[in-house]
Amino acid sequence: MDASSLLNLLVSLVLAGLIFWLIWWFIGYISLPQPFDKVARVIIGLVALIFLINLLLGLGGGGRLFLVR
Repeated sequence: MDASSLLNLLVSLVLAGLIFWLIWWFIGYISLPQPFDKVARVIIGLVALIFLINLLLGLGGGGRLFLVR
């Protein structure tokens, strides 16, 4: 693994974190009613977790869960 791939990994992690944080903030800003708020936050958390697992599996040289082209 060379420096350019690590830099790409870092940039993608920062961008994904910024996007997920912005969505999380927006859900809190519009203040959905309670059951919908919790469901939306759980879905956002699960999508972020799956994205992170997929990124780390690709980093380790193993297969990815989802192929993004």
